[in-house]
Amino acid sequence: MFWLVIILVIFIFQAATIIILEFRNPSKAVAWLFILFCVPPIGFIVYYFVAQDFNKRKKVRKAGSRIFREIKDTIWEQAHIVKEAAEMPDNRFMHQQRLFNLLSHLSESPITGCNRSRVLTNGKEAFPAMLREMEKAKHHLHVEFYIFRDDAISTKFQEVMIRKAREGVRVRFICDGLGSHKMSLGFIRKLQDAGVEFHYFLPPLIATIDRRVNYRNHRKIIVVDGKVGFVGGINVGDDYLGKYPKMGFWRDTHMQLEGDAVYFLQNTFLNDWKLASGEQITEAQLKELFPPHICSGNEKIQILASGPDQEWDAIQEMCFGAISVACDRIYITSPYFIPDPALYEALKTAAVSGVDVKIIIPYESDSRLVHLASLSYVEELLRAGVEFYQYRKGFIHAKVMIVDELLATVGTANMDMRSFFCNFELTAVLFESSSMDRLVGDFERDLKVSSKIDLKAFQERSRVQKGAEILSRMLSPLL
Repeated sequence: MFWLVIILVIFIFQAATIIILEFRNPSKAVAWLFILFCVPPIGFIVYYFVAQDFNKRKKVRKAGSRIFREIKDTIWEQAHIVKEAAEMPDNRFMHQQRLFNLLSHLSESPITGCNRSRVLTNGKEAFPAMLREMEKAKHHLHVEFYIFRDDAISTKFQEVMIRKAREGVRVRFICDGLGSHKMSLGFIRKLQDAGVEFHYFLPPLIATIDRRVNYRNHRKIIVVDGKVGFVGGINVGDDYLGKYPKMGFWRDTHMQLEGDAVYFLQNTFLNDWKLASGEQITEAQLKELFPPHICSGNEKIQILASGPDQEWDAIQEMCFGAISVACDRIYITSPYFIPDPALYEALKTAAVSGVDVKIIIPYESDSRLVHLASLSYVEELLRAGVEFYQYRKGFIHAKVMIVDELLATVGTANMDMRSFFCNFELTAVLFESSSMDRLVGDFERDLKVSSKIDLKAFQERSRVQKGAEILSRMLSPLL
């Protein structure tokens, strides 16, 4: 009896600790309490090492803010910052002043007005474009990916980085410690021997000891000489070329950018480089890392970063703000659909209000648990009028949102809580009709190879399926 009382007291203490530490996020607290209930001794240990620690977030933000202050003045002097809604294309923001104000104040990455962009659909279009621009590097080449494999396409990237480093170009290379853990030591050593500067971003062991294992760097960035940049959903691996039989055809979206927006890709990379390597950027380096550029386009583009290094959850707040003001259409493509309560209600409200809300998710996913959690959100949204489509041609990994004629987004963030609140993410917000038209065309082509989820048929899924979705839903704040 005595031991039962001791066990009960320990369990209550663990539960109370989770509730107190996670009071800012009740849904996350419930998920951890569920894990604690299922595996009492192990659950709390996992929570201690894996769960986000608010004090750690503050330390990461403080470290990031120091480097940003060093280069902010340089960026603001050289970039064309859009300060008024009247400067936006076709006066479309004249009646959306609140949304414009939100976007202008979300982060320290404002809307810029001197840009040119190119949508890159799938790896077969994106990889040659990346490699081609990397070959042009004269001063520096910055490469950052969540997943960088050790296979045929990654070897091509390796060869370019080695060649550039031997030519005297400074090559900085970051990979996420968990996402790229399969990259071999031989592959890395070959890069380093040629002069490529390589660092893992939070290797799993160090991140676990430091209680930051949950902070994964999901960003995908390439910056060439501070003038050309890439961002989007594509990592470096043969699977992104459809060469993995298990996943089949891999559908994705990436962006090539030139102009002011590249300054903010560069700034994000340097923040990550500082956190990964400890290197300080000197004042003398600023002119070379942020060179003046000839304005070759007038597209308005905003680069939004979110993660533990940011003060605000800028990408989630941008999505919520845009969805909330939608009048005609909301098109979303996401491989993982686990919306937080605010976005869930915003989508439901938009559909009930008559907005055309279409969401494409995979039919076959690379994560069974996440797929079940995604399906748990479908039925009520179907009832509200949201249309769901399951991509059948292969696996869809694109992260795209299109709202009316106002804006479109392409980036690294999925429509899920992990992307919004845990990971280091990066998204390009596009405002030009040409880019949006291309993304709408891609979306409509994806619809043609997708099957629409019928509400009545969906309701008839088995009790086992429904039960699995419920259990996965309990864990969804952590997925």
